[in-house]
Amino acid sequence: MATNTSSLKKKSEQVLDGSDIMELVENQEVFTSFVDHKFKELDKDSDGHLSVKELQPAVADIGAALGLPAQGSSPDSDHIYSEVLNEFTQGKQEKVSKTEFKEVLSDILLGMAAGLKRDPIVILRIDGEDLSEFINGPSYEAEMLSVFSQIVSDDAVLPMRDCIVKALEKLTVDQGMPPSSDSWVTSNIIEPALQLWDGNDQEKLVSQETFLEEFKKVAERVAQNLKEQPVIVAHSENTFDGSGIKRLLSNKFELDKLLNTALENVPKDRNGKVSKEYLRVVLDVVAPSASLPPIGAVEQIDKVVADAFDMINAEDGKAVKEDEFKKLLTEILGSVMLQLEGNPISISSNSVVHEPLASSSSLLQPSS
Repeated sequence: MATNTSSLKKKSEQVLDGSDIMELVENQEVFTSFVDHKFKELDKDSDGHLSVKELQPAVADIGAALGLPAQGSSPDSDHIYSEVLNEFTQGKQEKVSKTEFKEVLSDILLGMAAGLKRDPIVILRIDGEDLSEFINGPSYEAEMLSVFSQIVSDDAVLPMRDCIVKALEKLTVDQGMPPSSDSWVTSNIIEPALQLWDGNDQEKLVSQETFLEEFKKVAERVAQNLKEQPVIVAHSENTFDGSGIKRLLSNKFELDKLLNTALENVPKDRNGKVSKEYLRVVLDVVAPSASLPPIGAVEQIDKVVADAFDMINAEDGKAVKEDEFKKLLTEILGSVMLQLEGNPISISSNSVVHEPLASSSSLLQPSS
């Protein structure tokens, strides 16, 4: 997987690439001291072990560091929280020792660091400067006319206000616009700009010329609002090109080890056969090692995977021997790799950071 954040260099405030986490975990002395502090902070009854209740703040911090919403707000993220807790308790222990806490925390942090190294996150401070530069720059007219033609396709006649709102939705961080899908951005940045503009020429017929003119007025007010209330955005760009799958398939030892581990937790019938319905489950376990997103995370990748499943008739629910199951999964990975090599899929994501960066998770904050 390739990652490209070079076009955002001038806007970036901070690049999260996992190096700070690696530095912490790999320095035994510092990491031991870090774990000692965290353990003492969590061990409220000072019995030298952490109960499930005492582990909860650590689990919540790991979730925040992974960018998950708070516990209780989504069944999907709640499942991840329970998985993190199970990592600590191994699903059966009532209490966790400091040694166990340290081992699991190390594994989780190294996994997070590997993910950030593969897909760095650029933290951007959007303060209106880039948006002003765009609307007053040489590419403004051509780019916005292209946006306008997308909005008014199929001869749909939209009021000017709707055209402007839709155009703002199509601007990205490259033009200095935070995601307008964020409710805070809509109510604090976009709506006030539209209210100031409302009533001024919004009954005008929508033509290319009037659109460029009126959009610029609103965008200038949006830029002013951003100057007064800058927005922090976490930006990542990922290209799925099959290279991660190629690396995995070329290392037969690693692939076998990975598949054997994944198959340990999959139910088998009395003859030791595995139902094909578990192919997706095992593929999801293998995904991080193949530089693939989890199933359901990226729609375009899901389609490529579905095509690969169709090609080998993987959805018929039949039970097969373990070796046949591994062979099928290897064929699926090979098919996905070939499709991505021929047509790489690039995904860009932007999310508004609503809490101060330093306090969004206390996981890596030293104890006081």
